[in-house]
Amino acid sequence: MPGSLGHEQKDAETFASWGIDYLKYDNCNNGDLKPMKRGDMHPALWADKLGNSWRTTMDINDSWESMVSRADQNEVYAEHARPGGWNDPDMLEVGNGGMSNDEYIVHFSLWAASKAPLLIGCDVRNLSKETLAILGNEEVIAVNQDPLGVQAKKVRMEGDHEVWTAPLSGYRTVVVLLNRSPEFRIITAQWDDIGIPPKTVVEARDLWKHATLEKRFVNKVKANVRPHACKMFLLTPLPLSE
Repeated sequence: MPGSLGHEQKDAETFASWGIDYLKYDNCNNGDLKPMKRGDMHPALWADKLGNSWRTTMDINDSWESMVSRADQNEVYAEHARPGGWNDPDMLEVGNGGMSNDEYIVHFSLWAASKAPLLIGCDVRNLSKETLAILGNEEVIAVNQDPLGVQAKKVRMEGDHEVWTAPLSGYRTVVVLLNRSPEFRIITAQWDDIGIPPKTVVEARDLWKHATLEKRFVNKVKANVRPHACKMFLLTPLPLSE
């Protein structure tokens, strides 16, 4: 079928003239040209000169193992993400039916915290209430769109549970407590790990329950996390008087 191979500049200019402001260029069927000539090896290392996002992984599929492995592969390139240039671990599978609701929440949480493009990959004509609640979570989307633009990194791994975190604007911090195991896990994020000064008192907001926790936290925050699930907290430092 017709493609842009050898006509990239002309096609891009044509799309722009039609008012299209987002183009995702696929390197499938590249005429067997050598990878380095086409530039499709590790685009995170060079693509910021050509575009605003670049793939960091092979294609995702609608399964837990595929999703978490793409998150892992994408995290390796975190230092290359910044405002105007983003790592893309492939489109969202939320709503396609191959994962549980908790697993889709993990999917959306990691992509949002990683500042990845949030490209819906399901049929938007037939969204369930559960799918819409995930894709439409404005508090999680706000983390993705935070102007500081720092991609989340894995700062602690203990067996099958992990702590992912990123600084946000306004001295805030996002934390994802990820349970990759088939059993409940108590997961703790220490201030030392997530970059909050010792003895800082913080307010924690659960971004999936849309609720601010009554308890204030000092030096750590922990939670009991369901199997193949996560907790996503927005941590805001409080004045000493509080």
